[in-house]
Amino acid sequence: MNKATQDPRLSLRTILAFSATSLPITAVAVAVTVHLPAYFAANIGVALAVVAAAFAAVRMIDVPIEPALGLLMDRTRSRFGRYRLWTVIGAPLLMGGLLMLLFARDGVGLGYLIGWLLVMYLGVSILTLSHAAWAATLAKSYNERSRIFGVMAAVGVLGAVMVLMIPIVMERMGHHDAAGVRAMIWFIVGLTPLAVATVVWRTPETVAPEAPGQRFRARDYLELITRPSMARILAADLCLSLGPGWMSALFIFFSRDRMGFTTGQANILLAIYILAGLAGAPGMAWLATKIGKHRAVILATTIYSLTLVSLAFLPRDNVAASIPTMFLTGFLAAGFNVLTRAMTADVADEIRLEQGKERSGLLYALTTLTSKIALAVSIVLTFSVLDRVGYDPKIGDGNAPDAITGLMLTFISGPIVFVMLGGACLLGYKLTAERAADVRRQLDERDAALFDPTPVI
Repeated sequence: MNKATQDPRLSLRTILAFSATSLPITAVAVAVTVHLPAYFAANIGVALAVVAAAFAAVRMIDVPIEPALGLLMDRTRSRFGRYRLWTVIGAPLLMGGLLMLLFARDGVGLGYLIGWLLVMYLGVSILTLSHAAWAATLAKSYNERSRIFGVMAAVGVLGAVMVLMIPIVMERMGHHDAAGVRAMIWFIVGLTPLAVATVVWRTPETVAPEAPGQRFRARDYLELITRPSMARILAADLCLSLGPGWMSALFIFFSRDRMGFTTGQANILLAIYILAGLAGAPGMAWLATKIGKHRAVILATTIYSLTLVSLAFLPRDNVAASIPTMFLTGFLAAGFNVLTRAMTADVADEIRLEQGKERSGLLYALTTLTSKIALAVSIVLTFSVLDRVGYDPKIGDGNAPDAITGLMLTFISGPIVFVMLGGACLLGYKLTAERAADVRRQLDERDAALFDPTPVI
């Protein structure tokens, strides 16, 4: 077999070390999304409207920033590396933003929150984009990319679980909620430099050569998103984020008012759903090496949707009966983003072959945007549908039976529709393992003919 068509495997030690960045990325996502808004409102005395306005403004500002960051990363060339350099830049921004938010005192205004939330989110965006783009260049082959993104996702689950355990432990020790949130922030601030140092120290980076005479043009944005393979990935990623996002937005309402669970029992089931990703992410990545990434996504979306139907027939007040459903759906959902991100790496190779330039950072910025849009839209959609079916969250299980039934149908049908649409987007997908291997072979041959890639130690 030609050297260019072989399937080189990275050592598990190398992949685990590289995946360390996933720990603070997922940890901060949980802490900021779930706990920080309530901390500002309940403990710092910031009005709910101000907190909501600050987070909404930051997310809107963040939308055009990410593609610019991705393009800037792709154009970076330094003796320290390309994505390694940006990883080092992102860490202090994340830490500084978190610390300034932690040090906020009574009476802080909208400007203070927006300013430091922007700094924090800028750090998160840089770490997320550089990590994904670096992974795409680190793993050279079709199957190896499924493997590395699967391990990254599994390590990310550990980060989420670690940070979720902190307020639980703090509560058992007799501390109030604010102390638990502050402990979470300090944990992330301490974890970030350790994780980044591990990645920078233990992971090699090679900056691939670029064909001369190629410049990025404004119309190249349109070419990227209208390319059939990338357009399918973006559409699938949007739907595959909308489905679980829809489910998350209604989970507490459904668990409490339809299933009869307490909030604590609902959180146990949610933890099972998240922990299932430890097995699901690498498991789905392994399946992709056997049947192909797009086929693995289609199969996962089908089983996920069929499994959700079983929720309509589960008994009330029986947590144990819901555990298999939550575990299996969490197992499968963990593979959605893993596989679409791994597929994006294959598209980056195809584009570099045609355009002669690295576009991984920009491509991952586009996929990140679809997830952010989906999470924002899911809340608007779900709450609008609940209002139409007559369900009132304030009444809880005191809602009329028809409203509770409407809640159940809304909770189940939304994810099924969007997840199945996500799988359907990949029917007839052309960038298969064979095509990806051929692209990689041509790239290796051209790179060798131009000049050697720039190794960074």
